[in-house]
Amino acid sequence: MTMSEIFLWPGTKACERLGVDPEGEAGLIRWMVNTLVYLVASLIVVWIVVV
Repeated sequence: MTMSEIFLWPGTKACERLGVDPEGEAGLIRWMVNTLVYLVASLIVVWIVVV
């Protein structure tokens, strides 16, 4: 498993669950899911560091 596959894993699993091809035109769904996952994770880390 490559580093890019590890980073794209949440979006890939979401696309598989929805029944769409993450490598095709529905790759925007994978991008959106990954963005939301890493946004929430980053905000939690920032909140922990600040408080």
